[in-house]
Amino acid sequence: MLERFRGISAAVLGPLVRLLLRLGVSPDVVTIAGTAGVVLASLVCFPQGWLWQGALVVTVFVLSDMLDGQMAKVSGRATSWGAFLDSTSDRLGDAAVFGGILLYFTYQEGSTLWAAVALAGLVFGQWTSYVKARAESLGFTCSGGLAARADRLVIILVGTLVAGFGVPYVLEVAVAVLAVTSMVTVVQRILQVRRQAVAADVAAA
Repeated sequence: MLERFRGISAAVLGPLVRLLLRLGVSPDVVTIAGTAGVVLASLVCFPQGWLWQGALVVTVFVLSDMLDGQMAKVSGRATSWGAFLDSTSDRLGDAAVFGGILLYFTYQEGSTLWAAVALAGLVFGQWTSYVKARAESLGFTCSGGLAARADRLVIILVGTLVAGFGVPYVLEVAVAVLAVTSMVTVVQRILQVRRQAVAADVAAA
């Protein structure tokens, strides 16, 4: 859903991209620093109940996920290694965000139910990404779906931010929506790949 706004983000972040390149900053450094920031902010702030503070800090570091790719393109240094590093770092960052929310429900709310729902959101979100990666490694196209990674991050971070200002049940709604939409996205992508696989098998036969 949010992929359509990549052009806008590129225009907004363009000056910062050029500044970092002039300073000699590598896209890989931005990837690693951004991931480290997301992990630390998520696992320190959320379990302590610092929801809106953590959401703001994580959002700032999440922007590096857009910066590193643009830096690689502008500098002409887009490499397979950079793509690999970016993708694997995304998985770690996502796990930290949902892990932090899970710990918040466990220690601050004392709710194993909502901790389990947060865990479901994490599992299905990671599964969605794995389905895409595995499909593309086999030569299939696998994209789209009800909730791509950018959509999931926006939902969880906005929900956490609003909950941090005292709005009741908004975080619970956010994790429940993510668990359901991520599960639906997994099914959508699996069916998408199945159609291609069946067509390829028929053509080969």
